[in-house]
Amino acid sequence: MANSAFGDGPDTPEDSGTLDAAKPRHTVNPFQALALLLTFVLLAGVGGLLMAGMIIPVAAATSTVTNSGVEAFNELPTELEPQPLAQVSYIYASDGTTLLARYYNDNRVVVGLDEISPYLQHAAIAIEDRRFYTHGGIDPKGMARALVSNLRGSETQGASTLTQQYVKNVLIDKAKQARDTEAVNAASAPTAARKLREAKLAIALEKRMTKDEILEGYLNIAQFGASVYGVETAAQRYFGVSAKDVSIVQAATIAGITQSPNANDPLKFPDVAERRRNQVLKDMYTQNYITKDEYDAARGTPLADTLNPQPINQGCEGAGGAINAGYFCDYVQKVLTQDPVFGDTPEERVARLYSGGLRIVTTLNPGIQEVVNREVQASLPNDNPEGFAMAAVSIEPQTGRILAMSQNRTYGRDESAVGVNLVNFAADRAHGGSGGFQAGSTFKAFVLAQWFESGRTLRESVSANQRTWLPRDFYAATPPETCDASLPGTPPWPPQNSDGQGSGSMSVERATRFSVNTAYITMESQLNLCDIASLADRVGYKPAETGTLTDPRMTMVLGTQETSPLSMASAYGTFANDGVSCQPVAIISVTDRDGNELPVPDAGCNQALSTSTVNAMNYALEQVLTDGGAKASRLNTRTAAGKTGTTNRNQDAWFVGYTKEVSTAIWMGHPKLERTLANSTINGVYRKNVYGSDVPAPTWKRIMEQVVGGNPDVPLSDAIAPAQLGLAPAPRAPAAPETAAPPAAEEPAPPAAPEG
Repeated sequence: MANSAFGDGPDTPEDSGTLDAAKPRHTVNPFQALALLLTFVLLAGVGGLLMAGMIIPVAAATSTVTNSGVEAFNELPTELEPQPLAQVSYIYASDGTTLLARYYNDNRVVVGLDEISPYLQHAAIAIEDRRFYTHGGIDPKGMARALVSNLRGSETQGASTLTQQYVKNVLIDKAKQARDTEAVNAASAPTAARKLREAKLAIALEKRMTKDEILEGYLNIAQFGASVYGVETAAQRYFGVSAKDVSIVQAATIAGITQSPNANDPLKFPDVAERRRNQVLKDMYTQNYITKDEYDAARGTPLADTLNPQPINQGCEGAGGAINAGYFCDYVQKVLTQDPVFGDTPEERVARLYSGGLRIVTTLNPGIQEVVNREVQASLPNDNPEGFAMAAVSIEPQTGRILAMSQNRTYGRDESAVGVNLVNFAADRAHGGSGGFQAGSTFKAFVLAQWFESGRTLRESVSANQRTWLPRDFYAATPPETCDASLPGTPPWPPQNSDGQGSGSMSVERATRFSVNTAYITMESQLNLCDIASLADRVGYKPAETGTLTDPRMTMVLGTQETSPLSMASAYGTFANDGVSCQPVAIISVTDRDGNELPVPDAGCNQALSTSTVNAMNYALEQVLTDGGAKASRLNTRTAAGKTGTTNRNQDAWFVGYTKEVSTAIWMGHPKLERTLANSTINGVYRKNVYGSDVPAPTWKRIMEQVVGGNPDVPLSDAIAPAQLGLAPAPRAPAAPETAAPPAAEEPAPPAAPEG
């Protein structure tokens, strides 16, 4: 990059290997003439500030210009307040060491001067500003020599001191952080006005900061290649070491880049970078920073032999490497940019993430994530020809912490590639871009919980007869005032059980074990729809599209409203946590660049269900695994509970289950509803129908055996009260006796809307 007398480059020529080669003659163009005049003005007019006693005779006409220049110079600002530099933010797993992602506008890590090798300090001074420790902010001698050299047609030279370069970079950085494009352009424009402003600010800065402070600031703010800012990032990028550990040859390579960060990039243009490095080494030797032997050894080292380039990826692609944490990382990024706890406005939150130098420790457990990801991929490889998807989430019920989040896809932007996308099937629309999936019979758990909350018992008998239901068969009383049941105008509803059977009556206990739709619809008709919806909201169930309140429609018992695996894992976690609901959280701690702890979203744990209801729920849902539809997926040594779910025409299949310490939800289906799970071949096995007990439940079992199987068994809750079993007189009139009707498998819900 050519430098004028008002340029920013070094004041020594590059070592091209032919130091005595003839240089082309240059004529004085109008711009150079103007530069000469301005230089004379600066040297003569402010000589008292810069070079005491220096007298330069100029013509009378020039004297007028000089006086005007002095007045203008004196009116320039002298205050420059460097602000904290934009730095990289890091996202880690819960162990605080497993790096998931980096976010930055400027890829920079700020370090103190004591963390920068003396070789690197000396290399920068040698090539950029040899009189750094003797001048007062600007170097008139260097400016004059550079001007004469440039006008004579010699190698073009710059005249900016390190202090002036630091000032320029501070002005650019402040403008970038303020998102002021006009100010960025003004701070880097090749104009005399800009140079005069920098000179004035540099002079003032030298009176307020020590040389070491200025050098430290410069080495942290300067650019050293594409997306590489500061010497720490440069050392890591090109050599895989810290700035404090660079060798002489590495230091010279880094110092040589900043003159022209793109042209001198050692990875893009190694020949140019090596020549530039050798010039830095020559200047270090001639200025007595290194010995002749050190110079010869370093100069004789091929650049290629010293490089050890490291990736500088940012964002969630490739997050966590083999544990495939890209979707969880994306979820965290959404929380950081959407939750008001991290800033009042979206712009403030984004700026904090990309420039704030944050250290973010998340809830992700690398070991559990590895297990979940491996088993999801084993159950349904991402290259399956049908395009089916599977997503899984594990949470800690007592804290709401998300322990794992995975799906049989690879997080990435190349969605033309097989098994690659950016949509997080485990989260809701706001946090992953998915509109969610119908919950199927997993929603029955909330109807059952409201059944107990209303004082009903597990062994009451309800009708399992198939019939057509009308809106008048249900009721939705308010309060709550937020309940807006969609009953008027709802068409007749003739639900069935998946095997076409189901008649007479059966106990609620049996209906739960075998997920009998017709029996559960009868239960729903005897409850307030608004109460069911309210309970679902309290325990943590959230519609994926809106993330707000459950719609109290009469078909909700069969899970017709779309939700997410995260929502289901969280809601079922309430049963494992003694009825206390904790909202999902993904972040443990956030520390800013100064080491200050910042607030993070709270799980907002609250008592959502009574103890007696929780005891009854756990008793009932345990039977699904011990003697019900999912008994093949019972854990070997641990007490667990759960519920299967399947939607209409085998569109979606679910299993949500929990032990005391972990709640895990598994969903599978086609994310774009291009086909159903029926009549498909999954992992080489043809399946006419796919239910929650077929693939999701076994996947859940394999995950949970590895995650909690080795822990001591812990009961989910106290024993169910006899009254809730129906062994004591109930407050209601006895229901019709149970018939010997065979158990009916769960009926899928009505079709879901396409996932967007």
